[in-house]
Amino acid sequence: MSDHLRITRKKNQPGIFLDLHGVRHHEVDLMVENFVYRYQEECPLTIICGNSLRMIALVEEVLERIDCSEIGAERYGVIVVRKV
Repeated sequence: MSDHLRITRKKNQPGIFLDLHGVRHHEVDLMVENFVYRYQEECPLTIICGNSLRMIALVEEVLERIDCSEIGAERYGVIVVRKV
């Protein structure tokens, strides 16, 4: 599935969403990094990881590596980048 089908905007919710359901672990690093850099001016950026501990850890590793300064978890499996 292409990246643009995973990126959405939602009515009545600020920011842009990246849904990682169905994404393989080895694809996460590049996909998350590109998403954050491409849309950094449109924060908050919401990354939907799902219930996989490994997927959540992979996303957190990328966000830490690229120095995102404000990151939160609104609920389990959902990571929000408020400032890059």
